[in-house]
Amino acid sequence: MTTYLLAGGGTAGHVNPLLALADGLREREPDARILVLGTREGLESRLVPARGYELLIVDKVPFPRRPDRAAVGFPARFRRAVAQVREHIRAHGVDVVVGFGGYAAAPAYVAARRAGIPVVVHEANAKPGLANVLGARRAAAVGVAFEGTPLRGGRFVGMPLRRELVDLDVESVRPRAAMDLGLDLDRPTLLVFGGSLGAQRLNEAFGEGHDAAWRDVLDAGWQLVHVTGERSELTDPGVRGYVVRRYIDRMDHAFAAADFVVSRSGAATVSEISALGLPAVYVPYAVGNGEQALNAASAVDAGAAVLVDDAGFDGDTVRRDIVPLLMDSPRRAAMADAAARVGTRHGTENLIAVVDEVLAARVTR
Repeated sequence: MTTYLLAGGGTAGHVNPLLALADGLREREPDARILVLGTREGLESRLVPARGYELLIVDKVPFPRRPDRAAVGFPARFRRAVAQVREHIRAHGVDVVVGFGGYAAAPAYVAARRAGIPVVVHEANAKPGLANVLGARRAAAVGVAFEGTPLRGGRFVGMPLRRELVDLDVESVRPRAAMDLGLDLDRPTLLVFGGSLGAQRLNEAFGEGHDAAWRDVLDAGWQLVHVTGERSELTDPGVRGYVVRRYIDRMDHAFAAADFVVSRSGAATVSEISALGLPAVYVPYAVGNGEQALNAASAVDAGAAVLVDDAGFDGDTVRRDIVPLLMDSPRRAAMADAAARVGTRHGTENLIAVVDEVLAARVTR
C-alpha cells in the first residue's frame, strides 16, 4: 500500500488541483493512503476533511518580504515547520510527497529531502510561486499546467481538473443546462464570469451603467449568462435572454450551455475553458504579479483566445472587440479548434503517471 502526502493550500488555486489528484489516486488505488498537508488558516482546513481526506497540520510560515522583525524570527519558525512535517512523514510512513505550492509546500519539500522521500512538484500558474521555484531545484519530477512555465525540469502535464468537467459530455448535458438557466437551446450563448467573488470591471461593462453592453449582445442574436459574483449588487433587468446569477453551483452546466466565454484568466479558469474547447476573451486581473496574463498566453498564442487589457475595459470595449467576434462564425470555430488542441482533460492522469514514474525509480534504486 502506497502512502501519498499531498502538500499545498491557502487558496483554491492550490487546493482544487490537489483534491483532483487525491480523487484520481483514490479512484485508481482504493487501498492507498492519501494524506493532505495544510495549515489551519487555509481553505484546505475546510475543503479537505469535507472531501473525506485526513488533513495533517503544519504551521503557516510566510516567507519574509522585507527585513523586519518577522524576518528575524523566520529561520526558527521555518525549522519548526520542517520538523513538524518530518514527524508526519515518519509517523505515517510516507512514500512520496506531491506539492502544489503555498505555505504547506515549502517545509514539505525540505522535510522530504531530509527524510530521503522523493518529491513531485506541480505548478498551476505560468509564473511559478516561490515555494515551487525552490522545491523544483531538487525535486524528482516537476509538472506544469502551462507550456513554457519557467521552472527547472518542468514538463507539461496540464491541470488536474474536477471530475464533473473531465467527464462532461456537452451535447448530452446542454439541453438540461439550457432549461435550468432559462435559455433558448437554439440561440448561441455568451458566458461572462469573474470567479466566485466576481469582477467589478466585467460587471460594469456588461451589466451596469448607461453604456452596459448586455443589450448589444442580445441585439447580435446571442444570449448572455452573466455570473456577477456573490458580493455583487448588480440589478437583474429581468429581460429574456439575459440571465443574471450571483453564483452558479454547477459551472459544468454553465460551460455546457456556452458557445463563447469572457472571463478573468486564473490558472484553473484558463485550463477548464481550454480543456472544454471553448473560445474565449480573457481580461486578466490587473492586481498581482502579472500571472493572469501569463496564464492566458499559451491559449492566445495558439489562437484559442484573445487578451483584452483590464484598464479601460467597458461597454465600448465589448461593442468594439467582442461583439464582432460573436458575429464571426468562422473565426469562432477556428478558436474552438485551437482551444481543444492547447487544452487537456487528462491533467490528473498525466500527473499520476509522473508520480508513478518517481515511485518506480525509487523502488529500482
